[in-house]
Amino acid sequence: MILVKDLSIERSNKKIFENVNLSLGTGKIIILKGENGSGKTTLLKSILNLIEPTSGSIYWKGKLLNKNLNDFYNHVTYIADKTTSLRKLTVQDNINIWKKIFLSKIGKSNIENILKILKLDFYLGQKVNSLSFGEIKKLELLRLIIENKKIWILDEPLSNLDKETINVVEQTFEDHCAKEGSIIFSSHQDTVINVTEEVIL
Repeated sequence: MILVKDLSIERSNKKIFENVNLSLGTGKIIILKGENGSGKTTLLKSILNLIEPTSGSIYWKGKLLNKNLNDFYNHVTYIADKTTSLRKLTVQDNINIWKKIFLSKIGKSNIENILKILKLDFYLGQKVNSLSFGEIKKLELLRLIIENKKIWILDEPLSNLDKETINVVEQTFEDHCAKEGSIIFSSHQDTVINVTEEVIL
């Protein structure tokens, strides 16, 4: 579905990365590995057409990405390293907003079950700015289920999570790919996720 071919990015005469190639198809999980500052976030943003590469091409369904953006965005959920939830609103308010924006058909009972698994069910009435960073991160990951899209692109989804939650995320990744989904995510830490491809930056 997504093909990255000979992608390079340079900023202020400094090479961020060069000649990156990857192919993300149905049921695949690709991990981008590297230290902080190695270009993982930059690569993800270029795949999302948020940063223009210096050279190389990105394709979606066989067409150049920038010629097929609307269809691409209809199939992709992006979870950034920095949280995007509205901090002055409650957890429940954010969930309601996401459901309206993405016309989500996920039922109330399904969300309640996920909130219990993530141990967020006691925080529904609390404002997001009262939560820890790890709790906010878990709230952000709930969007994956609410949006219900085939391709997940995530920047450091495992950071600031406790081991129990990491196990839940890893299992969720595998379940998603078993249902013909696909994932590309960045991480600077080890994971037991059975990835299809590893890209070192």
